[in-house]
Amino acid sequence: MKIIARDIPPRAAWALEQAGVHPLLARLYAARGVSAKEELDDGLARLLPPVGLQGIDAAARLLADAMAQNLRMVIVADYDCDGATACAVGVRGLRLLGAQNVDYLVPDRVTDGYGLTASIARRVAERGADVLITVDNGIASVEGVAEAKALGLKVLVTDHHLPGPTLPAADAIVNPNQPGCTFESKSIAGVGVMFYVLLALRAELRARGVFDAASQPKLDPLLTLVALGTVADVVKLDANNRRLVAQGLRRIRAGQMPAGVAALFHAAGRKADVATTFDFGFALGPRINAAGRLADMTLGIECLLTDDPGRAAELAAQLDGINRERREIEGGMREQAMLMAESLFQEDEEPPPAISVFDPDFHEGVVGIVASRIKDKLHRPTFVFAASSAPGKEHELKGSGRSIPGFHLRDALDLVAKRHPGVLLKFGGHAMAAGCTVAEEHFEVFEQGLAQVAQEWLDAATLTRKIETDGPLAPEYCRADIVDTLHREVWGQGFLPPTFSEEVEVLSQRLVGEAKNHLSIKLIHQGSPVDAIWFGRTEPLPQRVLLAFRLDVNEWKGERKVQFLVEGAQL
Repeated sequence: MKIIARDIPPRAAWALEQAGVHPLLARLYAARGVSAKEELDDGLARLLPPVGLQGIDAAARLLADAMAQNLRMVIVADYDCDGATACAVGVRGLRLLGAQNVDYLVPDRVTDGYGLTASIARRVAERGADVLITVDNGIASVEGVAEAKALGLKVLVTDHHLPGPTLPAADAIVNPNQPGCTFESKSIAGVGVMFYVLLALRAELRARGVFDAASQPKLDPLLTLVALGTVADVVKLDANNRRLVAQGLRRIRAGQMPAGVAALFHAAGRKADVATTFDFGFALGPRINAAGRLADMTLGIECLLTDDPGRAAELAAQLDGINRERREIEGGMREQAMLMAESLFQEDEEPPPAISVFDPDFHEGVVGIVASRIKDKLHRPTFVFAASSAPGKEHELKGSGRSIPGFHLRDALDLVAKRHPGVLLKFGGHAMAAGCTVAEEHFEVFEQGLAQVAQEWLDAATLTRKIETDGPLAPEYCRADIVDTLHREVWGQGFLPPTFSEEVEVLSQRLVGEAKNHLSIKLIHQGSPVDAIWFGRTEPLPQRVLLAFRLDVNEWKGERKVQFLVEGAQL
């Protein structure tokens, strides 16, 4: 592992500091590409205007016409947190704007697979729908959209995934990643796209005289859900996404949130009044995702839609229980998959350039999480496969992959598909996460094909794990109130949380936790003793070592002390 300190442009850091930004924050922001205080303005007025999204005017007209004729609208959701929040935003938002007839349908991960399929289009038509709206899916659903159109449905696709070679023949498509779209924030999540569609619809209804600027419904309450889905989907937090997230966090900290979000905070044992992006990514998001992985995402969406605190508490408790079950399944699978991955190379060897593992006992709902864990440990693009549990598809394997910087996973799958026609039955995704389906008999061809692409694309530098840090932490910033200040800011993918690095002296270390799989360390930092913990580390550290660490506060009997969360060591 290599620990590298980020470049901090001195002029940008100085300008931010002169503009009144806290000196430590000025340094952190400058290192992340912020050069002026205006860029930190997270007011709603600073959001990119909807007009930049291609197809959004057609989408607004389609929905406004449907509302005027009281047509039945059905939203086809997706079974992850982005899809669930996008669905809840769509249902809540359309109703806020006056739609009387809005329903939703969630595909089943096992029987339906991903996206709008022809069979889902038929189910939507059977519900008496006139308009089908996709959220967080649909850009690759050429057949599903064609079937919906053949059944006489109007179709609006809202998505953020990368399109395939052919776009579906929908009545309107809103996706910043479709060809020709000039919207600056290509990283907006599915829930963000749906929120923008609602902004455009409200403007269209204003133009039609349905209401004026003074009487129009407020869409701001939806920002709590937009923020949750954006962080949980691990999209890049560019300036626009950071504004959406900051707005949502501000409302949650002020106690303004749907009953389900409040109930999820309670179920997760987190405090909403000091909510952080960490809560979205590691507490609320996983509980909603668990429903889509092991049960039915309807539970998650219902939790986000209900305004009844009692019902919300009941649903949040169910989601919490499902998440515990998910953790148990994942724990066993992770151990097994890690053993399989580590059996692919000798102890004194480097791992292969890409890793693919399959076991018939794996649960297809958690293959993505397990792939992520292996990728984190071995620093290799990783796919984990499970046998499909869909009727008649028993010989198909469903895989989920996670990648490392410098290896575009979806592009890699595309190349494997071209080199080995017929091996990939289906695939899609992003640079860092993707999914695919292969016949069991072709698993080894896929494994070798992916490893071959990785061999060609990855060099020694890319295959070396690197931790980018913000360099040393001045001793005067090693305070609980400074940690609180840092936690209040918006950090996440592409705008990583502050990580510092320094050579420290290790005074003592011991293994803690039920499974004795965490390293508790007492160390000397800049002449002062500090407690640190390294989760998942069991090997001891030398007496002097260069550590990369994040800051946290440990509360014990009313006393708040700074604690280091160790991310890595350069040994």
